[in-house]
Amino acid sequence: MFSFSEIVGHEQIKEHLQTAIRDNKPFHAYIFQGDVGVGKETMARTFAAGLQCQQGAEEKPCKDCVSCRQIESGNHPDVIWVSRERNSLGVEEIREQLCNTMDIKPFSSPYKIYIVMEAERMTEAAQNALLKTIEEPPEYGVVILLTSNISELLSTIQSRCLTLEFRPLSTATVENFLTTQCQIPDYLAKASAAFAQGNLGKAVRYAKSEDFIERKNQVLSLLRRVRDIDITEMMEIIKDLGTRKEEIRDYIDLMELWYRDVLLFKATKNINSLFFQEEASHISREASERGYEKIEEILQAFDKAKIRLKANVSFDVAMELMLLTLK
Repeated sequence: MFSFSEIVGHEQIKEHLQTAIRDNKPFHAYIFQGDVGVGKETMARTFAAGLQCQQGAEEKPCKDCVSCRQIESGNHPDVIWVSRERNSLGVEEIREQLCNTMDIKPFSSPYKIYIVMEAERMTEAAQNALLKTIEEPPEYGVVILLTSNISELLSTIQSRCLTLEFRPLSTATVENFLTTQCQIPDYLAKASAAFAQGNLGKAVRYAKSEDFIERKNQVLSLLRRVRDIDITEMMEIIKDLGTRKEEIRDYIDLMELWYRDVLLFKATKNINSLFFQEEASHISREASERGYEKIEEILQAFDKAKIRLKANVSFDVAMELMLLTLK
């Protein structure tokens, strides 16, 4: 578990939450909005620990009292992580884990805190059930919704919550964290920070991946010749990607960065502003042979692929549609 001072970036959010802890005046419901890996879960855990901390220390959480140790181990009776068994979070799960237990007073702490991971996966019925609970919560009740897609939450839910937006960090901040805190070599820290685009969790994952550089090179090789491959080879590529489903978002993110470079170069002809400067000749060729509409269509194809994968559409279908758009 981190203290607030150990969390990298998000200074305004930290200041707001620390004030709520110090004044004993947390809002009854929060939405933590931001990309996966940007630090929402870490912040929620630290905030919950600070609210429940039993020490009179100036900085909470103290990380040493019984309450802090319980949160660290995941066994705090008054901090409930709402879980789901399926792709979506249904109304019965929300009622059983949250709505039906909110009125039971905290076991040993001043607050009863519910943290809902991937809140965008709540069904409409689940959100409506939650709405009734957060409209008139008990004084001790705090709900924290973590989401990477706030548009999936009902407007009525959003209007009753305090939304805190987790924005990307600067590349320099991420790179410095990797080299000083994670002891990542400079060359790898620089590459990981650049490709993560301000997402600290993603940067750490890239930096600690044994095959990140190899994976990046595979993606670039595919993009250079994607229009020349036939259907048979495309199916082989999809089959190969299917063995690495856990990493597919990283592959798509790298492809998206490359095509953003294509779009940028087409508009500016400035090599110095590219992420993939070493790919300048290939990017230049792609920019000259693709129109603006086609490049936008390709960029949209990456977003559609991510949405399809999140919605549990067939992996092979999602990849085939994406690659066909690239061709």
